Amino acid sequence: MADSTRTSGAPRTPKKDSGVLVIGLGRFGSAIAATLDRLGQDVLAVERSPELVAQWAGRIALVEADAVNPEALEQLGAREFPVAVVGVGSYLEASVLITGNLVDIGVPQIWAKAVSAEHARILQRIGAHHVVLPEADAGARVAHLVSGKLLDYIEVEDGFTVVKMRPPKETQGFTLAQSKVRERYGVTVIGVKSPGLDFQYAAPETRISQNDIIIVSGHADLLERFAARP
Repeated sequence: MADSTRTSGAPRTPKKDSGVLVIGLGRFGSAIAATLDRLGQDVLAVERSPELVAQWAGRIALVEADAVNPEALEQLGAREFPVAVVGVGSYLEASVLITGNLVDIGVPQIWAKAVSAEHARILQRIGAHHVVLPEADAGARVAHLVSGKLLDYIEVEDGFTVVKMRPPKETQGFTLAQSKVRERYGVTVIGVKSPGLDFQYAAPETRISQNDIIIVSGHADLLERFAARP
């Protein structure tokens, strides 16, 4: 049987038993692979397009292969990776087939990109552990940022959210114990960044100033109400 994969030049050979397999080097997949590599994480990218392979060769560990073919995944040792990311989203059939192949070989954690709610439901039903809708998630995040005083917004799960924001006037000049943010608004200030100082974890005696940036966690609805305070 002919070998259906081809390895391109790469900075280092990833450790499969602790690395991340990234399939598809479009904007989403390449951003993940490049960031993981920069952070020192072992990563192996898989791409079927010769043009993209040529573009990324020598920058990250990379294999030219068509992951729709289960034999190709077997040849590159996909079952040995604890985490796999399916960055193929625009081609629904390929996305579903690749995700199904990873499920079949028992990859413990599968992250898959979806381009619609329907696509996401299909990926979840066939066994993807985490489904990401980059455009929808980004759109929701930006909506929160442009609608109020929030500087950053990260929804973790089931409505639990962490935001970066300017402090409402009623908290300025007071310690957290004095302003009773948690008792009044049901959210928790978990950190404070004052100008010229390092970030510090919040404590009851932490005093909030006008120019501070605060990190607050809680349910999204409660955080929106707190951020709407003057």
